[in-house]
Amino acid sequence: MRKILLLTAILMANVLTMSAAKKAVITKIEPTDWYVGLKNPQVQLMVYGPGIRDVESVTTDYPGVRIDSLVRLDSPNYLLIYMNVKEAQPGTMTLCFGKTKVPYQLKQREMSGDKRLGFTNADVLYMLMPDRFAQGANHPTQIKGMRHYVEDRTKPSLRHGGDLNGIREHLDYFKELGVTALWFTPVLENDSPDSKNGYSTYHGYATTNYYQVDPRFGSNDDYKRLCDEAHAKGLKVVMDMIFNHSGFEHPWTQDMPSKDWLNTPEWLTEEKSGRDPMTGFTANSDGSEPAKSAYLQTSYKLTPVVDPYASKVDLKETVEGWFVPSMPDLNQNNPHLMRYLIQNSIWWIETVGIDGIRMDTYPYAYAGPMAQWMKELNEEYPNFNTVGETWVTEPAYTATWQKDSKLAKNNSYLKTVMDFSFFDKLNQAKNEETDAWWNGLNRLYGSFVYDYLYPNPSSVMAFIENHDTDRFLGNGKDTLALKQALALLLTVNRIPQLYYGTEVLMNGTKEVTDGNVRCDFPGGFPGDTHNCFTKEGRTKDEQSMFAWTSRLLHWRQNNDVIIKGSQTQFIPYKGVYVIARQYQGKTALVILNGTSKPATMEVGRYAEVIGHTAKAKDVLTGRYYDLSKDLKLKPRQSLVLDY
Repeated sequence: MRKILLLTAILMANVLTMSAAKKAVITKIEPTDWYVGLKNPQVQLMVYGPGIRDVESVTTDYPGVRIDSLVRLDSPNYLLIYMNVKEAQPGTMTLCFGKTKVPYQLKQREMSGDKRLGFTNADVLYMLMPDRFAQGANHPTQIKGMRHYVEDRTKPSLRHGGDLNGIREHLDYFKELGVTALWFTPVLENDSPDSKNGYSTYHGYATTNYYQVDPRFGSNDDYKRLCDEAHAKGLKVVMDMIFNHSGFEHPWTQDMPSKDWLNTPEWLTEEKSGRDPMTGFTANSDGSEPAKSAYLQTSYKLTPVVDPYASKVDLKETVEGWFVPSMPDLNQNNPHLMRYLIQNSIWWIETVGIDGIRMDTYPYAYAGPMAQWMKELNEEYPNFNTVGETWVTEPAYTATWQKDSKLAKNNSYLKTVMDFSFFDKLNQAKNEETDAWWNGLNRLYGSFVYDYLYPNPSSVMAFIENHDTDRFLGNGKDTLALKQALALLLTVNRIPQLYYGTEVLMNGTKEVTDGNVRCDFPGGFPGDTHNCFTKEGRTKDEQSMFAWTSRLLHWRQNNDVIIKGSQTQFIPYKGVYVIARQYQGKTALVILNGTSKPATMEVGRYAEVIGHTAKAKDVLTGRYYDLSKDLKLKPRQSLVLDY
């Protein structure tokens, strides 16, 4: 027995000696680098490598850096390092994983957090999809090493080949138009293969690498250059982020760091052969109807998150169900995952200098961790701004999500929310006659009535369309309705957002595919014979709409009446809807005929905002109007009078 015990001890000692001598293999560390001087001095490093979890120790002798803790997760291929860099100076430190040494850079910030200025109601955001806007010079036909994809502009759901350099080469177009901020749909790597039925993740909402721009769009350096050149031209850049889900091909899906990294991950442990990744079903071997798997689909119904009577099953389906089978639902209640996501947003702010964030599918994620993220971001960057997608068309719902809302049980700290009520009411009103009660522009009046619910109405983002909706024009070209919509959008007490191409009459609907509301911008790609980037290339109607929109946008810039002014609205009267913005003796009067017939604006009814003004200029046409007598309005006419 003693011989057996001795032999066992010798063998164990040899194994330990061999293990200690074996060098750790590090394949990746995220974040790829970090910054000193942040208010929160602790940083989490996620280390990837085969068997890295079991490394005996991690040390560094870099001055001012302290390793606080190591977190060993369920998967053997991840290790979390929490370190404090409060006293550190910029430079390259060395992390020692046993005998393996890895350099890691600590960087100097370009500016303190309070100097980063986000978008406000003084801005107009222009939303575009990088894949569909423009292709820059030297665009590669294929990126080696990426999963199967095709760039085919004849297929609305495949990639078309737009990129960041294409956007950068057209920055002067945005200046000419008069917008002040650019919101791109996600630019991070989406390395998912095209599906057999012709779909791809060209839209960018299935992230597979949180620290890398998609190579088809360009590099991180290209993104930085685009931001720098936009800033030089007075344009801000808003980054689209997604904390609710990742792409199916993200390493986290194939090798979950911990068993609770994803919500309802049971589906991933099922037999994978025969499973359709687009439906969540597994085909039966005998060819019979497939059986439903353990996959949990979100209901897409956001009301349970705030409903005081919500059932557990409804709430679970909303926040724990997957958005689609190809986008795994992240569990923000895992503190290590949430720390990773919070740091990622900070890293992009510091690294490329973005001026704002648009957070996708905001209420689908857990409210508590998301509030923690917003609170930390606001503390580090008090003048920065984030807008959350809150897709419910009732103002009370949207207002609940805004920072400091008295309607919410807990503060979200989210400064800006998206006004889906404005979008919904406007898109109903465009097809109706404005009557004496509810229809037409009465719907907009009825939506603004509830602005008292918002802690800050001027930090609500309004829009008439976006990448997830039918275009405002549908399949038509009703410029009268479009001008009314834009006149309202760009003058009311909101942060306005435009969708690319509206200014040149781009239209389309989702009835066949989302790709039909995400068409290529004319002139953005090699071989385009129709070029809407230049006056000469636009048709007469396109140029007329562009010029009209540009006049309104340039008039709006730095206009304190719109940025700081009070708002007075009048109940639509005899089909006419009037809103006044006033500041320090100046007035902008918006007049909309909400009917398809001539109408009369009885000026006496609006004496409180007109006063003794006898003459006012329409900023849309340059024509002067006499306000000492009633105004005759053409069908669906829009006026923006300045006096």
